[in-house]
Amino acid sequence: MSETPKTPENVDGSTPALPDKPGRGKGALFGAAAAGVVVLVAAGFAIKAVASDDDEGGTQTVSIGTTEASAPYWKPLQDLAAKQGITIKVVNFGDYTQANPALAQKQTDLNLFQHLQFLATYDVEADQDLTPIGSTVVVPLGVYSKKHTALNQIPQGGKVAIPNDPTNQARALLVLQQAGLLKLKGGGNTLSTPKDIDTGASKVTVAPVDAAQTVASLPSVDASVINNNFALDAKLDPKKALFNDDPKRPEAEPYINAFVARAEDKDNPTYLKIAKLYHDPSVITQVEAYSKGTAVIVDKPRADLVKITDKLKADAKK
Repeated sequence: MSETPKTPENVDGSTPALPDKPGRGKGALFGAAAAGVVVLVAAGFAIKAVASDDDEGGTQTVSIGTTEASAPYWKPLQDLAAKQGITIKVVNFGDYTQANPALAQKQTDLNLFQHLQFLATYDVEADQDLTPIGSTVVVPLGVYSKKHTALNQIPQGGKVAIPNDPTNQARALLVLQQAGLLKLKGGGNTLSTPKDIDTGASKVTVAPVDAAQTVASLPSVDASVINNNFALDAKLDPKKALFNDDPKRPEAEPYINAFVARAEDKDNPTYLKIAKLYHDPSVITQVEAYSKGTAVIVDKPRADLVKITDKLKADAKK
């Protein structure tokens, strides 16, 4: 992991050979190449949305923004879509902050990189109406360390790096509370911040950093809460995490990852077809391999995803 978030480079239609990974991230397990990948050269570079009929063969091209363009599940998804006359172009972004604005500005047609809490927070803060159209997975959020091999080895007053974006930061704080390393006033929630930490009842302090830097922070802290994709990018073994939250618990619903579209496109049959194709066994096999068995597949009705997101938006507005 570099000292700053990666800036994507043009790879002429193929994915870069990145280290192992799968959420809010980039990555490439097995160094697999995914056909049809378009990568942003620099922030602000305009990509024209291409959900239109192509001249040749009557196929439709759909651009999907992501932070994990090298993931091996894109290839079977592209192959399945191609059989139905859909060309999927994958657009890679170097961090989580770029993909939603690109979708809102019609530079892409869909995106797949975020969970519902992240989406809800973005919509409220940016006054947008992006909406989920299909669920994918929930992945764990883990506590890793290069200095300790067990939670009880972390000393009183130890320092733990956590992501600094609001949604992942709140989840990280809840993870640390579940691990017994800190206590949040009132028990905490999906909007908690470091200000909500009960310092007198907590064992550790936290150091918020960019999510992409949680791995790079490992040598200088006692532990780091690292998103699954960044952990796999860095070839960290999920089985060696000191602690993980449980993606199967009801409390994990805000962290369901989803295909996201602009509100006016929520009923687009082509987009809905792509979201459905994600659950084909050939895709799911690659998703599970890519996550090293940590991803929990979620196939919820779109109405349920919208209901969850709307509640998260209402909470964010309070």
